Amino acid sequence: MIGTVGKGVALAGAAALAWGAGVERRWYATRHETLPLLRGEGRMRILFFADLHIAPGQGHRLDHVRRVAEQVQPDLLVSGGDNLEHPDAIRPVVALHEQLREVTGAPGLAVLGAHDRYGPRRGNPAAYLWQPSEGPRGEALDTHALVKGMEDSGWQVLCNDTSTVKTPAGVVEVAGVDDPHIERDDLSIIRPAGSVEDPVLRLGLTHAPYLRVLHGYDRAGFDLALAGHTHGGQLCIPWWGALVSNSDLPPSQAKGTSLIGTDLHLHVSAGLGHSVYYPVRFACRPELTVLDLVGR
Repeated sequence: MIGTVGKGVALAGAAALAWGAGVERRWYATRHETLPLLRGEGRMRILFFADLHIAPGQGHRLDHVRRVAEQVQPDLLVSGGDNLEHPDAIRPVVALHEQLREVTGAPGLAVLGAHDRYGPRRGNPAAYLWQPSEGPRGEALDTHALVKGMEDSGWQVLCNDTSTVKTPAGVVEVAGVDDPHIERDDLSIIRPAGSVEDPVLRLGLTHAPYLRVLHGYDRAGFDLALAGHTHGGQLCIPWWGALVSNSDLPPSQAKGTSLIGTDLHLHVSAGLGHSVYYPVRFACRPELTVLDLVGR
């Protein structure tokens, strides 16, 4: 009896691994949400994607982002970091960002993640279940080439910086920190309300959703924060959800929209990619997000 149960468990595990590695990791989804966050009566559509983790041979992931952008025609593009998984990925990732601007005509905002600075390295995947990872810290990548390529095609890459962007709904005030997962964030750039006159939205960006950053945005009166990094848990329990967030954010908030404090809406993308060393997803489809923001 025990032997039969053990064989059943082993077969179920093998089937789950085959599904996660062979099917689900390429079964791309589009999450669509409507949030009443704009000041005034306008509307704004944001296309938000993160965690491409591109390596050679993964053009299908880039094609999916392009197709969705052409279909939904956003007013604002947001790229959430961790674009790279290999030095040869810089050129196709830059080309994607350039093409998104061309096919939509929308302005683009971006932040960086640790994988935009360092290549991946092997580790114990089980350690991920009880503590956040230490970051990739592998081969240094040509981050300058990535940023220059994106900026040359009209994207604003915010590494501990603030900006504004014009949309059909009005001016959006933006702050973007560098990746807090490797402690590159500078919270002093998060300014209180009144720094920009009459924005229709105050938008905070971070690759990794660490609470110190999110509470900073909340205290400063921001309306919306966008983050990636969590992969939505990547390996989830069906009908339960994520076990971990790879940060100090509660796993229950590892993907989708939730509240931080009383006023800050946080949207965490489950991301589109994965580490080359752990090419699997289970009960957590890769996805990007279309956010329709409407008047309050």
